Parts: sequence; C-alpha cells; structure tokens
Amino acid sequence: MIVVIGLIVAFVLVAIFANRETRDCRWREYRTGDGRAEWRCAFCGAVTEGTQGKTPQRCYRPEDS
Repeated sequence: MIVVIGLIVAFVLVAIFANRETRDCRWREYRTGDGRAEWRCAFCGAVTEGTQGKTPQRCYRPEDS
C-alpha cells in the first residue's frame, strides 16, 4: 500500500514539475528530405526548423498569442 501511494505521489510531482515551457506544445514534423525538418506547433502555430525525429525543447509561441 505504501508503494502504491509513493508511486502516485511521484507521478503527481513529475506532472507538476515537468517542462512547463512546452507543456501545451504539440509539435508536428514536416520533413524536407535533407535530414532537416520543419516543426509546426498545432497548439499555437509556431514554426521552427530542426533535426528529423527530435522535437524542439522550447516554446516558440508568438508573443501576440
């Protein structure tokens, strides 16, 4: 029983302290064919370029959103 409570507490703490900067971001990858990709956020519409298969680690939300 104590183990279950510990797991629940750990899950809640991870959910609270997870990367808040990109919590709302839902990145979609559009590959360009040369090893690069264009990433678009389905939540706010931000666009950035990066490596295929590796989502951006920060939010690029426009300031007026």
